[in-house]
Amino acid sequence: MYTQEEISGIVRQYMASLVFPAHPRELFSPIEYSLEEGGKRLRPTLLLMACNLFSEQPREALPAAAAVEIFHNFTLLHDDIMDNAEVRRGKPSVHRRWGTNAAILSGDAMMIYAYTLLEQCDPGLLPALLETFNRMAMEVCEGQQYDMDFEHRESVSEEEYLNMIRLKTSALLAGSARLGALIGGADGESLDKLERFATQLGLAFQLQDDLLDTYGDSQTLGKAIGGDILEGKKTYLMIRALALANATQRTTLLTTSHDESLSAPEKIMRIRALYDRFGIARLTEQAISHHMSLALEALEALRIDKERTAPLKALAQGLMKRNK
Repeated sequence: MYTQEEISGIVRQYMASLVFPAHPRELFSPIEYSLEEGGKRLRPTLLLMACNLFSEQPREALPAAAAVEIFHNFTLLHDDIMDNAEVRRGKPSVHRRWGTNAAILSGDAMMIYAYTLLEQCDPGLLPALLETFNRMAMEVCEGQQYDMDFEHRESVSEEEYLNMIRLKTSALLAGSARLGALIGGADGESLDKLERFATQLGLAFQLQDDLLDTYGDSQTLGKAIGGDILEGKKTYLMIRALALANATQRTTLLTTSHDESLSAPEKIMRIRALYDRFGIARLTEQAISHHMSLALEALEALRIDKERTAPLKALAQGLMKRNK
C-alpha cells in the first residue's frame, strides 16, 4: 500500500517523463508550458490512489492518470480563453503568451494526446475505460456551457448551480476515481461508492474554490482575488446572497460587475460588503462541510479495510484545509 506522498511522487515523475515532439514548437511548447510543475496533480493522484485500494500495482494506471491530467489541463487552456483570464498558476495564461489560436490548437492536441495515453491501458479494460472517460469529458463540456449560460441569467437556483459544478468539476474527480478503480479490479458496488465519494468531494472542492476566489489571498492563489465578482459569475456565494437580498441589494449584486463608473477594487469591495452583511462566507463553509461529510460517508461504506482507505480520507481532509 502506497502513501499519498509516494503516489504523488510517482505521478510527478511520470508526468515529467512525458516527451513531446520537438516540432512544430508553436504547437508543443504551450503544452509543455501548461504541464509544468505548479498544478495540484489532484486528479492523477486520486486515480492512482483509487487503483491502489484494490491493487498493489497502481503504476499500471499511470497512462490513464496522465490522460486525465492532460485532459484537465486542456480544459484550462480553453477555459482561460473563454474567461479572458490573463494568469494561470501565477504565470501568464497560454493564450496571453502565444495567442488565442495557438491556445486553441494546443488544447486540441492535448485532448488527442490524452486518448493516445489511454490506449496504453489493458486492452481488455479499454471499452470500460473509454466509456468512463468519454462520459466524464462530455459532462465537463456540459458543465462549462451551463456556467456560461448562468452569466446571462438573473436567477440561478442553488440546485442548478450544484448540478453545474457536479458536471464541470466533480465529473473529473469522479471519472478519475472510477478509472483507477476499474484498473485496480474493483467490483460494481465499490465503483459506485467510490464515484459517489469523489463526486461529493468535487462539490466541496469547487465550493471552496468559490470561497477562496473572494476571501483568499492573491499571492497564495497565484491570481487576483475577486475574478468571479468582476466577471459577474453566478457562484455559490452570489446565489446565496441574491436569495437573501432585498430589491435594492439585489440590483447592486446584479449590476456592479458591469458598472463602468467603478474600478475593479471598488466593485469587489461593494459586493464583498454585501456578502459580509449576509454571512455568506459562513454559509459557504457550512455547505463545504456538508458535502465533505457525504464524501466521507461514501468512503466509509466501502467494504475495504479502513487502513486502505485512510490515505484517500487524508487526501480529502487535506484538500479542505488548502488556501489555494
